[in-house]
Amino acid sequence: MPLPDRALAAEDLTRCTLCGAENQVRVFPAALRSLPQVQLETALEGEAACFDHPAKRAVAACRHCGRFVCQLCSVEFSGEIWCPACVMARAGSAAEANLETSRTLYDSIALIFPLMSLVVWPLTMVTGPGAVVYSIVKWRAPLSLVRRFRWRFVAAILIGLSLVAGWLLLLGYVLVRARTGGR
Repeated sequence: MPLPDRALAAEDLTRCTLCGAENQVRVFPAALRSLPQVQLETALEGEAACFDHPAKRAVAACRHCGRFVCQLCSVEFSGEIWCPACVMARAGSAAEANLETSRTLYDSIALIFPLMSLVVWPLTMVTGPGAVVYSIVKWRAPLSLVRRFRWRFVAAILIGLSLVAGWLLLLGYVLVRARTGGR
């Protein structure tokens, strides 16, 4: 059950009117502020009209394409007015307005390759050094949209170095056995 507005504005504990449970709510102050209603004025004969709403008076022109927009359609971006079509099309500097929604997880890739290659162990000859190089190259790449740490890179480097060391030990063993004639 939604809490009443007076409960949202209170700083202390508030009781739910349905179940009686005590709740403490912290609300961003702007959420409680009422927004002024946008009054769209009808365009008179000879006045500029909105591109999308021909009956409404234009208040500005789009910075990118020059279309006239009403107060409802105007999108303020970096102190300039843009039409919704240009913002949606990511035109000009409006491309910066769109947020990043996904990111490649290089640290997970660096860790998965040497571990998955253990199934087919000859591949570790390539994936061991590859994991070390890849981790070093991608160390400064952005990790994730949520908080993550670089421990996966460190683990990938350690696993890669251990695979390289294992191959060097195996190669050394084979060379020693070949020199001694298998004795």
